[in-house]
Amino acid sequence: MHEEDRRMYELEYPAPVIRDDSGDGQGPTMIVAMHGYADAGQAIEASADHLKAALEGRQLASFNSDELIDYRSRRPAVTIDKDRALEIESMDLGIKVLRDNSGKTFLLLSGPEPDMRWEAFTTAVVKLVEKFNIENTIMLYAAPMPVPHTRPTVVTAHGTSSRLTEHMLSMDSTMMVPGSAALYLEKALADKHRTVAGYTVHVPHYLAASPYPQATFQLLDSVARAARLNIPLGSIEADISRVENQLEEQVGGSDEIEGVVQQLEQQYDAYMERYRKEHPQAIMPGEEPMPTGEEISEEFQAFLASLDEEESQQIINTEIDDREDSAEEEGPQSDGGKDGPDSASGEGDLGDDI
Repeated sequence: MHEEDRRMYELEYPAPVIRDDSGDGQGPTMIVAMHGYADAGQAIEASADHLKAALEGRQLASFNSDELIDYRSRRPAVTIDKDRALEIESMDLGIKVLRDNSGKTFLLLSGPEPDMRWEAFTTAVVKLVEKFNIENTIMLYAAPMPVPHTRPTVVTAHGTSSRLTEHMLSMDSTMMVPGSAALYLEKALADKHRTVAGYTVHVPHYLAASPYPQATFQLLDSVARAARLNIPLGSIEADISRVENQLEEQVGGSDEIEGVVQQLEQQYDAYMERYRKEHPQAIMPGEEPMPTGEEISEEFQAFLASLDEEESQQIINTEIDDREDSAEEEGPQSDGGKDGPDSASGEGDLGDDI
């Protein structure tokens, strides 16, 4: 490791196992969830916290916060009890190796967005991506948008490969946004011809400063679908129900707020209707995608694997018997309505004539 890399990060030794036993021949996926700038609804930070709390994981790399964080511009919170400082908010930035509920491994780069040395940080992460043969990198973003909380949460996607963005909504326009360390990293990976995508969840602008679990859920659900990860989301669904009840009470008590929400609903519905016409293959917010033939086959194989050998063979034999019965029923009609013996006799006469 070069001296510059040693100053930037430290690798765990021995390093945790990154490859799993899935046998798909692909490298792991890395999710990048750095919070700080424009983390609307705290969706990015909450996504990272949920993954680390819900799944088994081990540290792979730890970045040097003194090299990257400006503590005076982002002062960590300190808990003081009487005459003692008991706890200081963590400013750790690092990469963990996590294992989903099916045993598949993936990486998570999370923590506060660096304040300084973006280019050096980007170079270091790109080297790690190449070192550990990371197949896909998915960047998480959360933006305040003029959307209502009463409609399905939107996640738009962009990237270098349609495999990570197909059927998802995209922003059909050119825009200029303030830069971030995540965007620097995304561009650097694209320049290296690595597979990288960015998922942006749209958070109602009037809720951007508060925790918005709907955004967290949609981000993680989008990642799980794209990377084929089995991520538990039940606890977030409970948070969603609680927040929805609170919003219903707050909005219902104000005619002014109800009027604003109704205007946003009209804009949302008009945009979605137009988008569906222009992109008929897209999966709209709130819709479930149809499973592919490969996914159906994998589910069937997994189902058979869950049975014992006798039950599995019984199912296969039943399917074969059904096919044979079906073929016998269709057989007499396959010759224009003639039965088997007459048809055979006719062919024999024709042969004699020749």
